[in-house]
Amino acid sequence: FVLCRSAIYFTSINSIKINLVIKMNVLLYKQCRSLIDPTLPNIANISNCIALLYHEMNNINWLGFYICDDTKQECTLGPFQGKVACTRIPYGKGVVGTCASTSTTQLVFDVHQFPGHIACDCASNSEICIPIKKDDKNLAILDIDSFEYANFSKNDQEQLEKIAQLFIELF
Repeated sequence: FVLCRSAIYFTSINSIKINLVIKMNVLLYKQCRSLIDPTLPNIANISNCIALLYHEMNNINWLGFYICDDTKQECTLGPFQGKVACTRIPYGKGVVGTCASTSTTQLVFDVHQFPGHIACDCASNSEICIPIKKDDKNLAILDIDSFEYANFSKNDQEQLEKIAQLFIELF
């Protein structure tokens, strides 16, 4: 009987945590949207949203953008929060480059198992990269790294993809 009660308690706590995470992600979207001021230069809006995400998301050690250049087939470092980063990443290399070459979100639970991972910060253990696209053209990649393994969930992916849509007009 105690085991059953403990299992119910554990399930209830996990359910509360999941609901809290979902609510926090929805709140982050609303906060990012409210930070975008059309009277300001785009770089100011991008920078404020990056700072918000970096400081409000859990277990993040790097968060920022790579600007896509389809002609050169490379991503160049854009605004970010975190340690010094790789400045150029070729399409198809690492998580960022794979995101750019496939134009699809890359949700990586363990970057050390990702073929060709580029370790800009050796503290990173999981990563999510989301393409910012307009008219089927890559504009930028939102790259978020965590020092925790499997830090990002499918729900995080859905909410971050929604947040990423806010940046389309800023690039």
